[in-house]
Amino acid sequence: MPAPYRVIIAKPGLDGHDRGAKVVARALRDAGFEVIYTGLHQSPAAVASTALQEDVDAVGLSILSGAHRSLFPAVRSALDEQGMQDVLLFGGGIIPQGDHEFLAAGGTSAVFGPGTDTGAIVSWLNDALSKRGPRQD
Repeated sequence: MPAPYRVIIAKPGLDGHDRGAKVVARALRDAGFEVIYTGLHQSPAAVASTALQEDVDAVGLSILSGAHRSLFPAVRSALDEQGMQDVLLFGGGIIPQGDHEFLAAGGTSAVFGPGTDTGAIVSWLNDALSKRGPRQD
């Protein structure tokens, strides 16, 4: 039996609202993922450092503060600098539909809005990681 996928759920920046992040973390855990929740107010570098230390397959960001146009690219860049180009970056929160393309162009694989069924996130992540295949170490 293969090891479960490892995922970080992170709250970068100054946003202090973490209910949605905790709901997603629990749904992923209940679906068999190993989940590491980083807590509030993480820097992009801290998220990437934790991703490296925990040898994760994916990083999920929760952003409600409006800083998604700077935080998603900063986390992607920090992951890439750590040699983690194959780690999927996804997230959700209050992110206007018009910014989804900007985030995708910067390396974000998926964005989920408020009210997204957690089953859809679980299904997407399982599919995306299955298609990606094993991480390259």
